[in-house]
Amino acid sequence: MNELIQQFIEANTCATICCIDEAALPYCFNCYYAYNRKNQLLYYKSSLDTQHSIHILISRQVAGSILPDKLNKLQVRGIQFQGTVLAEEHPLAVHAPADYYLKNPMAIAVPGQVWTVQINQIKYTDNTLGFGKKLAWSR
Repeated sequence: MNELIQQFIEANTCATICCIDEAALPYCFNCYYAYNRKNQLLYYKSSLDTQHSIHILISRQVAGSILPDKLNKLQVRGIQFQGTVLAEEHPLAVHAPADYYLKNPMAIAVPGQVWTVQINQIKYTDNTLGFGKKLAWSR
């Protein structure tokens, strides 16, 4: 994955993740995340009884976006991604809680489980590199 994409993901904290409900309609939620650079994974925390968790347990395919924590309207930057939410027992998800709590230690006090999104595709837009500059990555 391009180093600029990795740096952007690591520098920010919130993602919007979209799943599909039982009627095949999109459903979005916002979350804090931690990033695993080695395996291109996003970790987030949520309770099993939330609407989005219920949808994800039915269809694990997701899409999402990450914008800068501080927006600069003159310098458009952001990521659009597609991925798969891994089962809790998946080998790549085993260390998810430890990695997530390293970046978000206060979240340990909040009930819920840490989920793992394996990123499969990214489109990164960064106008600081030139107007309309886009970088793409696929697993």
